Amino acid sequence: MSEPLDAYEPRPGLTHCDADWSGLRVLVVGLGVSGFAAADALLERGAVVDATSPDVSEAVTERARILDILGARLHLGEDAVSVPPEGTELVVTSPGVRPDNPLLVAAAAAGIPVWGEVELAWRMRARTGAAPWLTVTGTNGKTTTVNMLASILTAAGLRTTSAGNVGTPILEAVLHPEPYDVIAVELSSFQLHWSRSISAVASACLNVAPDHLDWHGSLEEYQRAKGRIYENTQVACVYNVQDPVTEQLVMDADVVEGCRAVGFTLGVPALSMVGLVDDVLADRAFVEQRQTSAAELCTLADLQGEAPSVAPHYVANALAAAALARAYGVGPVAVRDGLRAFRPDAHRIADVAIVDGVRFVDDSKATNPHAAASSLLAFEHVVWVAGGQLKGADVDELVATAKDRLRGVVLIGADRARIADALSRHAPDVPVVDLESTDTGVMDTVVQQAVALAQPGDVVLLAPAGASLDMFTSYGARGDAFADAVRRHAGGGPEAP
Repeated sequence: MSEPLDAYEPRPGLTHCDADWSGLRVLVVGLGVSGFAAADALLERGAVVDATSPDVSEAVTERARILDILGARLHLGEDAVSVPPEGTELVVTSPGVRPDNPLLVAAAAAGIPVWGEVELAWRMRARTGAAPWLTVTGTNGKTTTVNMLASILTAAGLRTTSAGNVGTPILEAVLHPEPYDVIAVELSSFQLHWSRSISAVASACLNVAPDHLDWHGSLEEYQRAKGRIYENTQVACVYNVQDPVTEQLVMDADVVEGCRAVGFTLGVPALSMVGLVDDVLADRAFVEQRQTSAAELCTLADLQGEAPSVAPHYVANALAAAALARAYGVGPVAVRDGLRAFRPDAHRIADVAIVDGVRFVDDSKATNPHAAASSLLAFEHVVWVAGGQLKGADVDELVATAKDRLRGVVLIGADRARIADALSRHAPDVPVVDLESTDTGVMDTVVQQAVALAQPGDVVLLAPAGASLDMFTSYGARGDAFADAVRRHAGGGPEAP
């Protein structure tokens, strides 16, 4: 899978922040947070920077104003360039720009190297003493896992942060004036597509399911991008025993000599794995006597906190985070303390309320069928709130897998008809309420209809399987609307049944 780096070298030696970046003619494509950070870092090191963006939002305009003061040449809106300016030696692209973008195609045709901002960040690390990276990708669960990992590293007394696709922009983390001891890095498939030289101490791909196929062009290309996480890994490639694709990606990767494959599983761990023994998260990968013994990392109760239960995929995320930390040398006590202290971000299997024996759970972050399936399979009886933008994803397997758990379904959003069609074929006896309204206030009706379908002991679960932008400004806004409606219902307000 690895490729020669020659094609990605605009000049020799660009491997650390003190290299000779001066005079390098760079085109930065996109002026989001990452594009701005890239342009700023390059200008600071004396590069000659052009920056282009067809977007002229208020945030982009403000960033462009700052870059103009710093000496960049700006090409915005109608003046955005479609080919690299003459003399361009390197293109640095923001992660959202597709590979088939005409500007990037033109760069490749002209033999100009194209880097992502993560590749640039790796090459701008300190010449000596740079913070090692522990990297995480996956279709679902990567943000939770990388934040769990940061919590564990903090519990071990290390100065750390979560960065990359979450938290601190990776260039800011790398160039921070007070260097980190180690960085927990979340990488999306978009970022990995443009990365070549990263060499993490340990890396993990949590799972691979169809997603972002419009960006990558095919499932094979999407999988190939995910597999880049393992390239050049030094100590441990962490894979999901329940997802054979991730193990195959490890097998295909070109790693540093001596790097090990370490599996995580919800079953009893075999040799060189972490997994579950009864209610204990156990390590048989990073202990001296792993042939005959295992180290206790924590218990399910440590993960559960005050929640009524802990979802299986949440446990899997914890095991992956623990494996990465153990690969870095963190002890079992710090793993336990870090996982105990961790609290998931909002809208990720978040308990909202229990009303008249019915539990309401917000997993608005489940924006694809794979994530929604993980949520649905965490509960025995579910009234499912679903719908939104499916982004071309198929929902048949999701419905067929979860049908026996469904007490009823409430559908909203642009692609609800496709979910309704799958339900009619795979779960024809499950009651379905189809709400046509695209008003964000529809959540009060959603909760009313869900309550009518639910029985005591059931879970009303918002796990949409689709993106939110057809109705809401973000998945967070969608989750907030659901939680607010649940609270109005619980309070017996005028909009509650």
